[in-house]
Order: sequence, then structure tokens, then C-alpha cells
Amino acid sequence: MRKYLPAVVFLLVFETLAITLWLTKDNIFYLFNFSYIGIALALGIFLFARGSANARRITQLLVGLYMLLFLGLISGENMQIEGFWYYLFIGVFEAATIHYAVAKIFGPLLFGRGWCGYACWTAMVLDFLPYKMPQQPRKKLGWIRYITFAASLVFVAALFLGHVGGIERIMFWAFIVGNVLYYAVGIALAFAFKDNRAFCKYICPVTVFLKPMSYFSLLRIKCDHDKCISCGKCRKVCPMNVDMLDDSRSRENGTECILCMECVRNCPKHAL
Repeated sequence: MRKYLPAVVFLLVFETLAITLWLTKDNIFYLFNFSYIGIALALGIFLFARGSANARRITQLLVGLYMLLFLGLISGENMQIEGFWYYLFIGVFEAATIHYAVAKIFGPLLFGRGWCGYACWTAMVLDFLPYKMPQQPRKKLGWIRYITFAASLVFVAALFLGHVGGIERIMFWAFIVGNVLYYAVGIALAFAFKDNRAFCKYICPVTVFLKPMSYFSLLRIKCDHDKCISCGKCRKVCPMNVDMLDDSRSRENGTECILCMECVRNCPKHAL
């Protein structure tokens, strides 16, 4: 039963968060929202423990579609980074600010970039493309993410400084247009670089939050060097080019690990 313990722990963590936010914010939506996400994550972890090859994808679809369709399109919440800036500017700790605090700012201290592997609705689509394993060496283009990060902040700041009317409606359309652009750029880069996760590595502005916190993540994949035969398969199948044979926090692309467990599943000696 020990192999199912992580699923139980994640469910309890998110259920505690759900109840706490429900009571402190006096809004039952948070009970539903974080309970649903906790159940979806626990289900994926449970299925992985059962040996399912599609465990992560099931969770990714359950959470990603919920956030994209229900929260974004139906409820009109901009859950992208522009929505985070918007709520910060109006001084409200709701919706996108809570989402970012849990998934992308403080949460990574516990689960690193697990958001990218199990919940991101952009990666949810990109992971269906044919280049699950990078076909080319990683390029030195990570600086672009800081430009997109700054651009999102400048965009929202300009709306407030310019006293533009109907900002809430603009945020809704920014969510739609932003997603279309993300998908278009992500798919184009995937085929250009033969790498499904090229967008995550070079363009995504959210990684500016994720990377520093992920360095201190409690959940990390480590190598049992007594079992390892240095076959290199873990490096080959890693979509983020992480050197899993190095257990140090400063390992190559260490803050990029999305806990997809491809290295664990494909290790012939169960060394990871």
C-alpha cells in the first residue's frame, strides 16, 4: 500500500487547501475547485502507481480542460499571467492570484514544475504532437521567456495607467487571444525544433516564477547509482533535457523537471 501513499498525501494537501480557502474566503467555489484538482492529481498518481502509461495524460486533460473551458471560457476568468497582474493591480486576492500562489509561486517549493507536467492547458495540447522526445540539442533561447514575462506586465500596467475602460472584458479577450497565440507559437516551434516542449523551454513567461522556486522543491527524482548502468535512456526520453543521473540541485536543467516520470518508467533497472 505504500506506493499509493503519495496519492493520498496530495489529496489531503489539496483538500486542506480547499477547506481553508472555502472558510477564509467564505466562497464554496474554492471547496469545489481545489477538491476537484486534488482528486484529479491523486487519480493520476494512483494510476501511475498501478502501472498505467496514460496516468499523467489523464490528469493533464482533467485539470487542463477544466481550467481552459470552465474557468476561462465559461466563467470568464483570465487564468494566464495577465489575469495574475490584473488582480494584483486591483489589490484582490482571488482567482488568478490564488491560482498562481498555489501552482506557480509557493507550490513549486513542494512539487517543483509539476504544474507543467500535469495541469498546463497549453502543454496539454503540445504533448499530443509527435516530438515527445527532443530530436535536437537544447537551444540557448531561454532569454525569450523574460521578454514575454515583461510584455505581459507592461500590457496590463498600460491598461491601468491609461485608465482604459472595460478592463475586465479586455482580460477575457486577452485570455482567448493569448491562448490562440500560445498554441500557434507552441505548435510552430514544436515542428521547427522537433520538440513538443520548445514553447515551455524558450517562450512561456510563467517559468520565470517556476524556475527559482523549483530549485528548492521537496519532490525530486533521484538516481540510485548502485542500480544505474549508465545506459543514458533517462536522458533520451526526458522532454525537458534534465540530467537525471546528477542528484544535485544544480544539475543540468534541474529546475526544468516537470515530474512526467518518463525517466522512471523507461529506466531498465528501476534506478530512478
